[in-house]
Amino acid sequence: MSRIAEISSAQWRKSTYSDGGDNNCLEVGDGFPGLVPVRDSKNPTGPALLISTTAWTEFVAFAVRR
Repeated sequence: MSRIAEISSAQWRKSTYSDGGDNNCLEVGDGFPGLVPVRDSKNPTGPALLISTTAWTEFVAFAVRR
């Protein structure tokens, strides 16, 4: 099964860094070893990015420092 098929059943959640309002635009999928699926919450049937957990951790650490 391809990665695309695997994430089609993902349980998505809004990032804890979102403010909880209706205009949030980032959701992440949990439970994918080595990967963090990321999508635009305003387009849930659109494409998702598959980011390595290492790259995601580094991105979040960078964003928090800003």
